[in-house]
Amino acid sequence: MARLIVHQERIPDHQELINICPFGALEEQDGKVVVNAACKMCRLCIKKGPEGAMEYVEDVKKPEINKDEWKGVAVYADHVDGTIHPVTFELIGKAKEMAAVTGQEVYVLFMGNEIRDKSEEILHYGADKVFVYDKEELARFKIEPYTAVFEDFIKKVKPSSILVGATTVGRQLAPRVAARMKTGLTADCTILEMNENSDLSQIRPAFGGNIMAHIKTPNHRPQIATVRYKIMNAPARAESKSGVIVDCDMDQEMLSSHVDVIDILPKAKETFIENSDVLVVAGRGVKKEEDINMLRELADLLGGQVACTRPMAESGWMDAKYQIGLSGRTVRPKLIITCGVSGAIQFVAGMNHSDTIFAINNDPKAPIFKSAHYCLVGDFYDILPKLIAKIKEKEGV
Repeated sequence: MARLIVHQERIPDHQELINICPFGALEEQDGKVVVNAACKMCRLCIKKGPEGAMEYVEDVKKPEINKDEWKGVAVYADHVDGTIHPVTFELIGKAKEMAAVTGQEVYVLFMGNEIRDKSEEILHYGADKVFVYDKEELARFKIEPYTAVFEDFIKKVKPSSILVGATTVGRQLAPRVAARMKTGLTADCTILEMNENSDLSQIRPAFGGNIMAHIKTPNHRPQIATVRYKIMNAPARAESKSGVIVDCDMDQEMLSSHVDVIDILPKAKETFIENSDVLVVAGRGVKKEEDINMLRELADLLGGQVACTRPMAESGWMDAKYQIGLSGRTVRPKLIITCGVSGAIQFVAGMNHSDTIFAINNDPKAPIFKSAHYCLVGDFYDILPKLIAKIKEKEGV
């Protein structure tokens, strides 16, 4: 824990030192300068105060952890009524890469009700062990019993690292589990690198995407990270199964909950941009809301969807569910055509794994051209009509 030490004998003028602090954290008591609870540890008093009057001390006592007791990489299997979310398979693929570095195993935690048979599907993707908690109390997601099951799994298996999909459930469950286990959690990782000593480098964009933060949890286990859908590569489904299924049990009292699910209303099916093979993206270069119809026409001809950047969503021209980027959705289409998109790093981070990126911008220095496979300098208002006409001519429309 960090603290400031005041060396009274080196302070020639108490008031002069007190006035340096912009937070009012220095005050005089009984003829001495003291530090109160308003201190932000900005250390301005050290930089601008009398030499040697203030001293910054950090008492760091690192917790001791026996890393040999924690082995393997675990993946939380996200599902709805046994239908496994694709992000789970992507994380299993990444877990296999990570586990290969340390020569350890890949585990999958699968909890729910009447899911025992469906857990067989996971064995087609290379997991070494699938731990199944099949309980009636786990039929619907409730934070308390789900956290209790996760804690039970961790204490029994002791995985060194845990990967959780950044889904609606995963975003709720991971931080609760991390707090329960008194360990760290890194959200929305884009890169994961395993070291031979089982320390996990968790890399994610920070400060609005302006830097890539490298985060480690070397003194705590397990190491927990959430990853968005479409960030990692899912392994090919093998025809044969490998690995084993481990049926798990736990104290029934731990499955109690203060929440009752009264009813579940089915949501109307919709096509998400994450699942589209072709996307046409509207950027700040779109001058009027009705001009998006031109992009929509191109998307329809290509069998795709229209998406947008953050300014388009904030202006209300398109719904936020069509926004790509760190504050939107991560996509990985076969083809993405950006129209009037400058290419801010926050946007690029959400689409730079696309198979083919075709960028149109009238600024030859636009950042989007650094990520694009095909760059077309020009006004998309002139280019798109010609492109649409060519496609119609080829298809005989």
